[in-house]
Amino acid sequence: MAGLCDPSKAYNDSLEYLSDKLKCLDLLIRLQLLKQQHRQPANPLEQFKGLVVTEQEIEGLLAEHIQEEDDLAGASGQRIADLTESLGLLDRQVEQRRAASVNQGVYLSLHHLSRLFNLSLFEESCLLVCLAPEINRKYEKLYAYLQDDITRRKPSIGLLIDLLCHSHTAAERVLARWAFSWKAPLLKHGLIHIDEEHRGEQMPLISRFLKLDDRITGFLLEIAVFDARLDKLARLYQPGYQADRIIIDGDMLTRLQRLVEHNLNNMASSPAMVFHFYGDYGSGRQALADQVCFQAGLPLILADLEKMPADPRDFEEIIGLLGREALLQQAALCLTNLDHLVDHKEQNRFKIKCILETCRKFTRLTFLLGSKPWQPRGGLVTGLIYIELELPATDEQTRLGLWREFSKNMLLEPGIEFGELAGKFRFTPGQIRDALVVAQNLAGWRAGGPGGVIGAADLYRACRSQSNQKLGQLAQKLNPRYVWKDIVLPADQLEHLNEICRQVKYRHIVYGRWGFNRKMSLGKGINVLFCGPSGTGKTMAAEVLANELGLDLYKIDLSQVVSKFVGETEKNLESIFREAYSSNAILFFDEADALFGKRSEVKDAHDRYANIEIAYLLQKMEEYDGITILASNLRKNMDEAFTRRLQFIIEFPFPSEEYRERIWQAMFPPEAPRSADLDLGFLARKYNITGGNIKNIVLTAAFIAAEDASAIGMKHLIRATQRELQKMGKICMKEDFGQYYDYLD
Repeated sequence: MAGLCDPSKAYNDSLEYLSDKLKCLDLLIRLQLLKQQHRQPANPLEQFKGLVVTEQEIEGLLAEHIQEEDDLAGASGQRIADLTESLGLLDRQVEQRRAASVNQGVYLSLHHLSRLFNLSLFEESCLLVCLAPEINRKYEKLYAYLQDDITRRKPSIGLLIDLLCHSHTAAERVLARWAFSWKAPLLKHGLIHIDEEHRGEQMPLISRFLKLDDRITGFLLEIAVFDARLDKLARLYQPGYQADRIIIDGDMLTRLQRLVEHNLNNMASSPAMVFHFYGDYGSGRQALADQVCFQAGLPLILADLEKMPADPRDFEEIIGLLGREALLQQAALCLTNLDHLVDHKEQNRFKIKCILETCRKFTRLTFLLGSKPWQPRGGLVTGLIYIELELPATDEQTRLGLWREFSKNMLLEPGIEFGELAGKFRFTPGQIRDALVVAQNLAGWRAGGPGGVIGAADLYRACRSQSNQKLGQLAQKLNPRYVWKDIVLPADQLEHLNEICRQVKYRHIVYGRWGFNRKMSLGKGINVLFCGPSGTGKTMAAEVLANELGLDLYKIDLSQVVSKFVGETEKNLESIFREAYSSNAILFFDEADALFGKRSEVKDAHDRYANIEIAYLLQKMEEYDGITILASNLRKNMDEAFTRRLQFIIEFPFPSEEYRERIWQAMFPPEAPRSADLDLGFLARKYNITGGNIKNIVLTAAFIAAEDASAIGMKHLIRATQRELQKMGKICMKEDFGQYYDYLD
């Protein structure tokens, strides 16, 4: 018994405890060897042991059931009795030291593992037998000798039963065999693995080898912190104090913390908890999970469901490993991208079931993160507390506070006002944080190094970079170039356009500071109708607004939206408005009367579905929180239900002579060379055309002048005008060109 300390003294650590347990194992092996030698006397063919079965060996095997331990006699029997007594004493002393360690709070990995998985003493001893070869290779030789086969270096189930079943009765051996069924903890939780090499040979269960799981080996020896099979799929971290905790609703966080604390303090009676947080990117879903775990003092395992194996069985294995790892680490589990599964919930039903089963078996606290609501049905949530929480979009005042909070340690140009950004860009907290990082990088690039001062242009460019680019699949993104000085309209129309800008710029004051947000659940967006003949400046006005407000402008491609298949048009419109919301974009429906036209009397199924599409459009326009611009050549073609819901209707009149001359003048860039003979007054007076026609004429004339290597003159404009009038289907007469007719040679 040399080497053992005072049995009342606690162990210093796990390795000291395992060392004493291995001493017990050594005695068990020695005892088993003595018993085998006693039953099977000296064999003349010892050198062929494992290769030859002798008559004496057969007799010894057949006599086992009639040879009781109490009947052992002689020197060999006495040695067995003495060794059995020594083993019992050693076992008691080790157990006393373990009890003292537990009472004093000393962490013992084997004892801790046994408690986590509710193992019996026999199952715990099986783990030790399988662990021994991982520490010392001598056990491989010992196991091979005990199993009478030099190739069998791993312990078999039969060897474990022989070593650990003291009475050797059939009942005890049968009961021990159950510990290796797939429903028992050892295999159910993957703590050990049965050798699959000889499975095809239909080998009896007790003859098959066992291997301790590598992660469990590392856990017992305290040399591994994470399962290597999960390295590329998940990560373990300890949530810390976060400065951006202000993005989380205080009342929601407090209630969550109380609920989690109560559950963790009553683990024996409370089922596992599963929280489903859903919201847009950056809404604070993971930050909320981090804060809950930080307050509870729990580490967190984060994994992405989208990166999981596609094969259901491989998926089941990985999810099981994640759950087991959460149990081993005493951590919460957080699974992101739940939408990847629930968007096709019928075909992924098995995977969803695997997740919830894992939560039930292993984890006390699980977070599922997605962007849309989802509730499990049927018996999937039996034995679980399942709570779904939405992290809604922030209002203008909250966004304003976030802009100020996140930027307080950044270098900003004087006069930067975040109110307009908070009103124009309906960002989540995460998007605001990301936009400021991008703006800081842009400022650093412009300054040639870190420490650049962030300007308004940097902020707007950064905000547009956060917008969702998927909208480009259903719409054409326009690059707005026109500014106020480029557009020529009567004063009333210009004032209307300025009013639109004011509603966007100051919405953070009206809806936020003045509280109008609480009075309006819908209709907070801006819906505008631009109506007038083609070429009168409707598209230019949309570009001017986008430029002035610093927002992206998307022109909707109606050919990609309208579908002959029932329901497809609504689906496309849903995609457009959803993506536009996250893109913070201006939607521009050109020739909108093709899509927003009057509803008709229902005479057949086609009329009914067409009217459903129009009703759906009305609904989506009311829900959309941004700017929607409808352009139509004829206002009377628009459905009255649309016009009632429009905040602005701006008529783009056919330009009078005064405005035509101003348009002619505005069409020439400052760099363009102009001849002294230009008579723009004649052109404005003589030709009753729109700004679109004038633009075409000036551009054509510029190319003709470039060919002549001369400044743009009247002869170029007259020739270009003739081409435009012919394109419009007009017959050109001599008097149409007056004194400039000779330029048409």
